[in-house]
Amino acid sequence: MSAYETPHLPGLTRAAPPPPVTPPVSPATPPVDAARRGTDGGLLALQSLDWSALTAELDEEGVALTPPLLSRDQCARLRELFDEPELFRSTVTMARHRFGEGRYRYFAHPLPDLVQTLRQRLYPPLAHIANTWAERLGEPGFPHDHEDLVAACAAAGQHRPTPLLLRYEPGGYNCLHQDVYGELTFPLQVAVMLDQPDEDFTGGESVFVEQRPRAQSRPIVKRPRQGQGMIFAVSNRPVRSVRGWSRVTLRHGVSAVHSGQRHVLGVIFHDAR
Repeated sequence: MSAYETPHLPGLTRAAPPPPVTPPVSPATPPVDAARRGTDGGLLALQSLDWSALTAELDEEGVALTPPLLSRDQCARLRELFDEPELFRSTVTMARHRFGEGRYRYFAHPLPDLVQTLRQRLYPPLAHIANTWAERLGEPGFPHDHEDLVAACAAAGQHRPTPLLLRYEPGGYNCLHQDVYGELTFPLQVAVMLDQPDEDFTGGESVFVEQRPRAQSRPIVKRPRQGQGMIFAVSNRPVRSVRGWSRVTLRHGVSAVHSGQRHVLGVIFHDAR
C-alpha cells in the first residue's frame, strides 16, 4: 500500500467534495502560557488567500506558494521557540539517521497558538482539495473539520502532534523524503519560511521531485520569501492521463545551506503513531 492509499479507517468516508471553503475568522485557541503561545495568533492574511489560484497551482505542479502568511515579528518569535526545549516532544538530529544535516523538533501539546491557528484555519480549504483528489483516485475522503481528522487519527492509533520547527546551519540539507506517520495520511501539508533568503541565509532551496508513471522524474525548485507558505503534496497526487487519473509520487527536501541559519515551520495535519 502506498502512503497515499489511506485505508478505510474510522472517520473517513467516501463522500463527494464539499463546496469550496474560505477559512473563517475565529478566535485563537485558549491561552496557555506566554512561552507556549509564541504570538497573539493574529493571522489576517488567511482571509484573503486566493484558493482558486492555489488549487490550480497544486493541480498543475503539486506545490503552491502563498502570499506571506506571517509577519516578520511572528517569524522571529517562532524561530526563538526552537531554543525552548520544553515546548517539544522530541528532537531529531538528521545526521544520526542519514536524513541530512540539521535538526528538527516536534511540538508537544498544547501547540503554540499561532501553530494551532494555522493548522485549524488552513485545513478546511485543503480538505476540499484533498477530497477532490481522493474522488479522482477512487479513495476515501477526509473530514471537513480538523478536529474530526484528529479524532480519526486517534482511532487509528495516531496520537502524537506532528507540527515541527526545522533549523539548518551552513552545510545543512534535507534528503528527499515524505512525511508519513501512520496509516492515515492527509495528502497536503504546509511549510512556512521563517527567515529571509539571501539576507539571513544563502542556498537552502526547497526541492521537490515528482515521479510520473512511465516518465523521467521532474524536479521543482521553490524559494519562498520570509513568511510565505508552501503547500505541497505529502506523498502522492492525481494527474490527468489518457486513461483518466494517474497517481504520481512527490518527495521533498532542501538543498545545502551555504551561510547563515534557515528556519522553517512545518504544519502537518495528520498526527503520528
